[in-house]
Amino acid sequence: MIWTVYILECADGSLYTGITKDLTRRITEHEIGKGARYTAGRGPFRLVYQELHKNRSDATKREAAVKSMTRAGKLELISGAA
Repeated sequence: MIWTVYILECADGSLYTGITKDLTRRITEHEIGKGARYTAGRGPFRLVYQELHKNRSDATKREAAVKSMTRAGKLELISGAA
């Protein structure tokens, strides 16, 4: 099973990081307000980054690492400079 670590840019300019097995379904959930509590009311969203992982464990570890980055670090990751 392939897992995706993703970053969404919210309408307010904030960044949200998450993991999923089905990125299209998950973004739809965020858009209709059934995603994470953080994203409720912050749409529309723009997918700005994604990376694939072979299992949930690896994806979860990477998600934690990305979430611990500063905003500047996340922007570097998004731009491909990291």
